[in-house]
Order: sequence, then C-alpha cells, then structure tokens
Amino acid sequence: MLEEEYDRDKRKLPRHLRRQPAPEPAFAFEIRPVETRDIPDIREIYNYYVTNSVVTFDEKKWTLAQWREKIEKLQKLGLPFIVAQSPSGQILGYALVQPMSSKSAYRYSVENSIYLGQAATGKGLGKALLVALIEACEQAGIREMVAVISDKGAEASVALHEKLGFVEVGRMGRVGFKFGRWLGTIYLQKSLKRAGRRRLFGR
Repeated sequence: MLEEEYDRDKRKLPRHLRRQPAPEPAFAFEIRPVETRDIPDIREIYNYYVTNSVVTFDEKKWTLAQWREKIEKLQKLGLPFIVAQSPSGQILGYALVQPMSSKSAYRYSVENSIYLGQAATGKGLGKALLVALIEACEQAGIREMVAVISDKGAEASVALHEKLGFVEVGRMGRVGFKFGRWLGTIYLQKSLKRAGRRRLFGR
C-alpha cells in the first residue's frame, strides 16, 4: 500500500480508533533562591533582552562577573533573588529586587525585575515568579515595591503587575534612547503587608 493510500485510509477511521498525537509534556518548574551555578543561564536570558528588545535600557551585554557581583551584593543586603528551574535543571526565568536608591531612607522600598527565557513565555511563569517575589519581599520586611517598565514593548509586564495589585503612579517620557528611538517609563507601585521586621540593607 502506498503511503498516500495509507494516510487516506487513516482519515476514514472513526475518530476514537485513530492514533492520537502524544500529549505535550506538562510545563513544570521549581522556584527557589538563586545560586552561583545559575549565573550562565541568567546571563543568557538577560542578554537576549539587551540585544533584542527595549524592555531593558541596557545596551551592552552583561558578563558573568557582573552577575556574580550583583548576586553577592543583593544577598549581602538580604534582598530576594529567585529563579524558576525546570526538572532538567535549566533556568527558565528569574526575579529580583534591588534598592531604589543608595540613600538610607529608601531602605524599605525596592525596584523589582522579572525576565523569562523565550521558551517559558506565555505559560504563567511570570505570574508565579512575581507572586513568589512579593511573598519573599514581605518576609524580608520590605514595605514598597516599585516596577519601572518601558512604555514600549512591555504591555504584558504592565498587565501582569496590575493584575497582582500594582498601581500606576506616574510616567516619564523620552528618558531613554535605544535602537534609534526615544523611550519612556511607566512607574507602578505596590504596598506590601507586614510579614517581617528584618533589618534591611545592613542597617
């Protein structure tokens, strides 16, 4: 029997007798604190956005050394930095907070960032990471979270933050210039519950 005839015969079979396509494996991940071994995957995820989007205003790729220094600094300050890891050990995305300012009066307020690998978008991972980051910040005694989001190409991020209780508190226009065009920023803020009284920022 020719292959074409076989395919034609298959289409004549009742639906319940036809071979069903194998189901796609479930999208699984574990969220945990960042570790040094995660740095290469984190760098790859972030550098994709540096070179291909305006969701970050960085124009130069980050090095392993820069990420190592950043992780060490945030750990010293007691600020959350979490990753989502696949069952195979690949880092699918990450979320962190960093000081809004070096001035000490800002010590209970932070700016958050979330980045996903391209294969992990559109599957609910961003929401899971942001929920976990909010909870970690509450446990750390942080009182205010602020997201500074590009006003171009980051509509999904704005919608996610608003869905989880962030409120737009302001905008700045034409403060960034990347890929030959001017960009603005949107500021969203969320007040956190009192879940801890840890001393932040080494103070």
